[in-house]
Amino acid sequence: DVKVFKGTASRVGGLDFAELQKETASLVKDSAYGGLDADDVKVFKLSNYGFINALQKGRGGEEHANSPRVAKLLHASVREDDPVERKNKYNDFVKELTETAPFGLRDLLQFKYADTPSDADISLREITERFVTGGMSLGALSRETHESLAMAMNRLGAASNSGEGGEDKVRNDHVGENRDTTWKHLRGKSIVAGDIAQSQIRQVASGRFGVTAPYLAAAAQIEIKVAQGAKPGEGGQLPGQKVDSYIASVRAATEGVTLISPPPHHDIYSIEDLAQLIFDLKAINPKARISVKLVSIIGIGTVACGVAKAGADVIQISGHDGGSGAAAISSIKHAGAPVELGLAESHTTLVENGLRGLVTVRADGGVRTGADVVKLALLGAEEFGFGTVAMVAAGCVMARVCHTNNCPVGVATQKEKLRARVRGEPEDVTRYFESVAEETADILKKLGLKSLREAVGRIDLLELVDDMNLSKTTRFDVATTVLKPIEKGLFTQDFVAPAEPAPSRALLCPAGIHFDDQYVGEGKAISKEPYYLVNTDRAVGTRLAGDIARRQRAEGKIQPVELKYTGAAGQSFMAFAVSEMKVSLEGDANDYVCKGLSGAHVSIFPPREAEANGVFEAKNSVIIGNTCLYGATSGKFFAAGQSGDRFGVRNSGVQAVIEGAGDHCCEYMTNGVVLVLGPTGINVGSGMTGGVAYLYDPSVNDDMIAGRLKLTNVKPRRVQNGSPAADTIKRLLREHHEATASKHAKHLLENFDASHFCQVVPPSEEDKPHHAVVADSVEEMAVSR
Repeated sequence: DVKVFKGTASRVGGLDFAELQKETASLVKDSAYGGLDADDVKVFKLSNYGFINALQKGRGGEEHANSPRVAKLLHASVREDDPVERKNKYNDFVKELTETAPFGLRDLLQFKYADTPSDADISLREITERFVTGGMSLGALSRETHESLAMAMNRLGAASNSGEGGEDKVRNDHVGENRDTTWKHLRGKSIVAGDIAQSQIRQVASGRFGVTAPYLAAAAQIEIKVAQGAKPGEGGQLPGQKVDSYIASVRAATEGVTLISPPPHHDIYSIEDLAQLIFDLKAINPKARISVKLVSIIGIGTVACGVAKAGADVIQISGHDGGSGAAAISSIKHAGAPVELGLAESHTTLVENGLRGLVTVRADGGVRTGADVVKLALLGAEEFGFGTVAMVAAGCVMARVCHTNNCPVGVATQKEKLRARVRGEPEDVTRYFESVAEETADILKKLGLKSLREAVGRIDLLELVDDMNLSKTTRFDVATTVLKPIEKGLFTQDFVAPAEPAPSRALLCPAGIHFDDQYVGEGKAISKEPYYLVNTDRAVGTRLAGDIARRQRAEGKIQPVELKYTGAAGQSFMAFAVSEMKVSLEGDANDYVCKGLSGAHVSIFPPREAEANGVFEAKNSVIIGNTCLYGATSGKFFAAGQSGDRFGVRNSGVQAVIEGAGDHCCEYMTNGVVLVLGPTGINVGSGMTGGVAYLYDPSVNDDMIAGRLKLTNVKPRRVQNGSPAADTIKRLLREHHEATASKHAKHLLENFDASHFCQVVPPSEEDKPHHAVVADSVEEMAVSR
């Protein structure tokens, strides 16, 4: 009995060596002679089994649940006006999937129907309200498709997901207004009274594209994407050809430049960091439910318990299916695990630890039919995510060219000529989900149940299919893991799904009171005297920012406010602070300062008396922690001192000055300006695609500067006096000195020499005149390595 991949867990068994040898032999047998190579050795070409693209019916190969054939059947159903005929065509769609199954673990499970079916009148609305679409971003999808999905889900009482590309603020208004201007691209769409194209779920991913205070303040639910089922551990990517002027404006990016999201660990290193982000989002939008998207992997139950304790309202378990438009082939085919494994484990672990009642559990991963919905409910899910199939209902034909910007039906492209071909109407999407709800209700009645909520966690109503005959292996075990009964333990409680989702949980702080509550609310005023902070005061300014964003939407222009603080601020000081806020802190601050800054002017400096003794020098001291300005979109920031690691990661518009930084400064930056008046660590500019940075280097040591940079992403250029770049540096130095009274900035201004600064520039910014490093022409600094 030979052991391989020692230590790797397989909860469902798998192929043995005899079965592997049999499969390999069949591949060789079916291969075709391809001639001789350069050394006269015979070459054989393996047959195309449709591993990537589905083969036409009758040609054999691997079956695909998302195939052009399945798409055509679904289109025939949703475009049928006669209700009876539409149901028949939907049944044809379901039959095609059933006959070609199994595609996943749930296809190996069947229902235990009741002897006496239920005669309950099950509300379809109560079912559709538990449906959500996947996080498909504006940019990955066309405006027409993205907005049609949102309108359809809003009609159903369900929720669409914005994805990680932000959302145009005009979508907060009713679609029927200004139809000839704002909504002219929807000219061919059928609009009903009250239609709104707002995504009820606003996503916060590692890229933070378009994540601003107004974006968050308008959300009904905010989703933190820790991982995506189709590509766990990877960030998103939008090819440059899909970043047109409109997409760039929504994402605060540069037109034509590829946008890359960092892997999720860039701002969430631990469960404590996740808890802080949940805290920040509840601070800016107290009414929004906060969901956390996790990937289905072995051990996810333990993580789910941590997420529940961290204050989340919804835990979403994502299976490995999907991601066809935004993930590499290697990820789609070889990463992640089936949703059934992660869902069963998460639900069971939460129940056994007495935490299941705190959260709603949502599942997604190849959900297409009512049978899929009911099976996932029986395994523990209360809400259900639909990704690719929702896109198909909206018109996708599964051409699998999403990444090329050449979608033939306009669903996943930004080209106007192709977008004009979009056939999908909001009605198409609502008809699909209503058909799924009808099928769901029929199955629930056969199970003897009166509602979908009664099905949650009832694994006793599932069993293995009678004739499980798999072509590859007999060593397959679904029951042990997926149908594992809940063990009665010390914390175990009987779980009954609530009739309605619980409201957003309170902030995890003493008595649920936030620091900003003292000046946010009717009749409360901001003191002219400084507020004193201690490092347990977290996300100070964030609740005020959310309040201003909501009032601005309702009332229009809001009067600016000025706030002064002293002491040591806790994590996320001024996260998402808005342009109506001018803030100063005399003291220091922890991690995540100005995370998601949305227009505010923020300055931080040491106590005025600190440098009076002539020993302490602010420029040599750390004044703010790690991961500051992460995902900031606009505003100005000045700190008279050094920052920790990862300063300015994903900065997309802020102008900032600091006096030293740790490793990974300006990673994945897409816009804005960062001026560093002191030493930096390594890996500066990694993944940077826009904006510029300036590093202070009085030694004029080009090799030393080059050693700090990620030269595959950025180039260093020495600045010369009289250049536009030199003017930018002097302006920022003056503003920095005015905001912080920095002695270092004053010294540099009085002894200004532009050659002491090196510009760090990505290719997209090299030829822009306002970044020129010499007065007459742009000359790149020669770097010898």
